[in-house]
Amino acid sequence: MAKTDRTIAAGSSSRQILLLLVVLFAGSGCAALIYEVVWYQLLQLTIGATTISLGFLLASYMGGLCIGSIALPRSKWANQHPLKLYAKLELGIAICGLLVLWLLPLIDRLYIAGSVHGMPGMLLRGLISAICLLPPTILMGASLPAIVRWTRSTLRGAEWWGLLYGGNTAGAVFGCLLAGFYLLRLFNAATATYAAAGINLLVAGVSFLVARSIPAQEPETEVGKVAANDVRSQNSGARWPVYATIALSGATALGAEVVWTRLLGMLLGATVYVFSIILAVFLVGLALGSGLGAWSLRAIKPRAALGWCQILLTLGIAWTAYMIAESLPYWPVNPLLAPDPWYIFQLDLVRCIWAILPATILWGASFPLACAAIADSSEDAGKVVGSVYAANTLGAIFGALIVSLVLIPAITTQHSQQVLLILAALSSLFVLAPAAIRARSVIRIAGLCVAMLVAGLLAWRLQPVPGELIAYGRKMATSAGHSKVLYTREGRNSSVAITRWQDGATEIDVNGHVEASSEPYDMKLQRMVGHLAALLHPNPKSVLGIGFGAGVSAGTFTRYPTIKKITVCEIEPVIPPTSTMFFAREDYAVMNNPHTTIVYDDARHFVLTTSQKFDVIASDPLDVFVKGTAALYSKEYFESIKAHLNPGGIFTLYVPLYETDLDTIKSEIATFFEAFPHGTIWSNTINGQGYDTVFMGQAEPLQINLDDVEQRLARADYADVADSLHEIGVDSAVSLFSTYTSQKSDLDTWLAGAQITHDADLRLQYLGGWGINSSLEDIIYRQLLSYRTTPSNLFTGSPDRLRSLFYAINYGGQ
Repeated sequence: MAKTDRTIAAGSSSRQILLLLVVLFAGSGCAALIYEVVWYQLLQLTIGATTISLGFLLASYMGGLCIGSIALPRSKWANQHPLKLYAKLELGIAICGLLVLWLLPLIDRLYIAGSVHGMPGMLLRGLISAICLLPPTILMGASLPAIVRWTRSTLRGAEWWGLLYGGNTAGAVFGCLLAGFYLLRLFNAATATYAAAGINLLVAGVSFLVARSIPAQEPETEVGKVAANDVRSQNSGARWPVYATIALSGATALGAEVVWTRLLGMLLGATVYVFSIILAVFLVGLALGSGLGAWSLRAIKPRAALGWCQILLTLGIAWTAYMIAESLPYWPVNPLLAPDPWYIFQLDLVRCIWAILPATILWGASFPLACAAIADSSEDAGKVVGSVYAANTLGAIFGALIVSLVLIPAITTQHSQQVLLILAALSSLFVLAPAAIRARSVIRIAGLCVAMLVAGLLAWRLQPVPGELIAYGRKMATSAGHSKVLYTREGRNSSVAITRWQDGATEIDVNGHVEASSEPYDMKLQRMVGHLAALLHPNPKSVLGIGFGAGVSAGTFTRYPTIKKITVCEIEPVIPPTSTMFFAREDYAVMNNPHTTIVYDDARHFVLTTSQKFDVIASDPLDVFVKGTAALYSKEYFESIKAHLNPGGIFTLYVPLYETDLDTIKSEIATFFEAFPHGTIWSNTINGQGYDTVFMGQAEPLQINLDDVEQRLARADYADVADSLHEIGVDSAVSLFSTYTSQKSDLDTWLAGAQITHDADLRLQYLGGWGINSSLEDIIYRQLLSYRTTPSNLFTGSPDRLRSLFYAINYGGQ
């Protein structure tokens, strides 16, 4: 065969192998994102869902990728056949993924047994995250430098590095959607983990087979030799500017992702599906950008292109900030017009693509450009790619943590985006300024000055997120103009708005969804959460309130003379002082009450780790469709609540009937009754129509003596309690208890086949997110009533009071 023919044959064979590697690496990305979604869900159950806790998770995950990308090319393992090493890494990831699934319950128990609050507790959270995530993520981080070692460190090799990275990211998109819309929605964390491990094993098996039939490195062609000489001459400059630029690119990318996910979550509705869509679009942009960057390498100078890519990012960041603050919220979109969630998800996808795709493409292109900018044919490809990947990942960790933990709570999302935009512009100077100065090019220097000036103007022009978005969220198009935004504040975990409606009612909204208000029907519900438990407990002394909201439920307990200790667990520190500014009359200034202690932590984490027990636990969390809230509705969590009740203790839980469907409410009720078989359901209506409910549970069968309750309300020391009830239209025990709706024995038939929510699956958040557009509150309420029987087993008292109560229950005493 002629030399030219052999060269063509070698090149054709190499392309086929490299295309196969792209497919294999896409499989790795798919499995990695499935693991990431599952691990984040499982670990949040233990260490909590605060921004600090999630920061530890992110640092552990990204830190593992960084360590793996640096360590592998410099270890003795790097001398193995690249595909054999890659196969072993995939096999190791599968084993680690299964071990995390199987051993995490044991780690959970050890953590809960030894957990403390404050800084020691935070450090322990970080240690737990590292123990769980570092081993598999180190292997994940090592996979890219391992697989690229089959190629050579040339311009052509750099093209394939970009395509491999893009293929991996494209696989991650599929894994994100597969986990969020299928595996976890229809199955559970175990099934998702087994699917990811199966993909790893398949990739490992194919890699082992391919390794047997190909050499340890891509054959060098005459074209490759020329390219190697070209790339060596182009990349003779210092490498640290490239590392600095790609690190800052990673910082701006993850920092922006934190900001935009938070803001788009408010706009689109903070369900698990919305977060999957946002992440998928972000990854799509990275994949497209990586492919475009790799495709363009032969026509551009990589180092200069990397710098100008960061300058263009200033336009991309400004575009997204403008879309989120000044365009998308004002699109005439009514999400309630389509009860089928698929239509809304398609619209959400379009809005996400329109807003964030341009910037993500530029971030994706930065990686292959940085790799090509330092490629050297005399150096191992794994070291080149690993060092760039490590720098990018290290910057990503820094950007995500600084933005989420420091910038947003300190200077708001508006100024955080301004910082990111300026940082993107400045990062370009590391690679562009030295070249312009060496060339003594007035045009280049002037161009950079103009670019910096434009970046400054763009940053100055960025507007804050509108208060209406924080208040109304996904319903902004239909709700704007019906109330006045009085106050907004962005905290570490949540954004809060106070609005005044046309009827004079004040409302507190969190992340685009109403949390509480002074409307009469809301006031009744909030006080019922407190009064039902406190009135029925014979001598309540200590209370735990979960979720502060407007403070009304917690404030109810200040009316009781025997209660001396009120502990409120709230995840967002800005909510209690904000509520106190506007709801002090309605919540009896509970935040400033000497008996009140506020713990700023994830409620589930606090309950699992505290040694305290309480006479009453009253829970008023966010709606179940909000991502992360379902952890407060699992059977295991309810059992933990029961274990933290003193003998005779009572638990109350607010559960809405609006923005939910039959599958969701049945799952909530069935799971609650699994833990509290003696539990009861009490309803709050609007003009006789179903609206929301209070679940009440206790360890022993419930017995309510109407005469005893009436006598307590008539006592002088209970005058404040009676006044508090009178304010919500409740003037007697009969009036309060006429809100009774049902108990377990009534609903066993109706609940047959309902999903029980467990920590291992948290199916409820997927059910809740699917039914968010439902308007079935009164239909659900009527179904509950249709199964109700006269609760003779629950109530005792004088015949007249019993007759009045049962008449009110059966014939609309509400």
